[in-house]
Amino acid sequence: MRTLGLLLAAAASAAIGIHADAGAQGRRTTIRSQTDLVTILASVSDQNGQPVPDLTQDAFSLSDEGVPQKIEKFEAQTNRPLDLALMIDSSLSTFKDMKFEGDAAAGFIRQVVRPGDSLAVFEFSETVTRLSDFSDNVGKLQDAVHKMTPGAGTSIYDAVVLGSNSLKRRPPGRRRAIVLVTDAGETTSVSKFDDTRRAAIASGTLLYTIVIRPVKNENGRNTAGEHALITITDSTGGAMFILDDMSQIGEMFEKIDRELRTQYLLGYYPQPTPPPSSDRHVQVSVQGNYIVRYRKEYFTPAGQ
Repeated sequence: MRTLGLLLAAAASAAIGIHADAGAQGRRTTIRSQTDLVTILASVSDQNGQPVPDLTQDAFSLSDEGVPQKIEKFEAQTNRPLDLALMIDSSLSTFKDMKFEGDAAAGFIRQVVRPGDSLAVFEFSETVTRLSDFSDNVGKLQDAVHKMTPGAGTSIYDAVVLGSNSLKRRPPGRRRAIVLVTDAGETTSVSKFDDTRRAAIASGTLLYTIVIRPVKNENGRNTAGEHALITITDSTGGAMFILDDMSQIGEMFEKIDRELRTQYLLGYYPQPTPPPSSDRHVQVSVQGNYIVRYRKEYFTPAGQ
């Protein structure tokens, strides 16, 4: 009887082990599938720059490193909650417009923050300072934009890196965006251009840049800073707006708000499976005479 009991116990233990292994394998499979899903937010506009709503999945095609992919997930005009970092240049070069800038930003906050969304306010000059944590308290956020103080330098790259890293720590399944208001006169960042671009892409953040040109003549402004921001903004799938008159800023904020509410979410499992720690390039096209913007790159996780 003792021998029979030992045999039965061993068999039960083996069965439990088999079920445990199967369960673990199932969990590993599920985790891997979730990890491999790549999501791309696409913004579609007509030739007049107006957002295009109501497109269907079959209007889109997508490829990864030139290989066509099957779109497994599609959300038209996604209403996923939004996490947004509002980053305002408070350097001396823009100080003369700071109150107007703050009033326009306060109006944007009232317009863009909806139930379930969150926004944080940052200012940057030679340093980057968070004026408010991520919150949906509109009044508190509006107060924050009126607390900016002038500084002597402009650390645009540091601002984008800090904003991207802050958004990357937000809960998954939400949209992420940075709205950056600056004169593009980068002078004091510790971060370099390549580090900044990679941080923005890795966080899955859309960068919307509003450049306030202090002078229209190229000889009198930092065109290198503008070109760097164009590249980073395009890589993330965001948009760039150039203002020659500060009175246009309210209109630019409205355009950004409209676009954030009319985006398409495309999800796919890359085939063939890309290698770990690789830089992947995505191509999205849409039928019709439209303009589509989207995140052009993503980075695969490091191997185990």
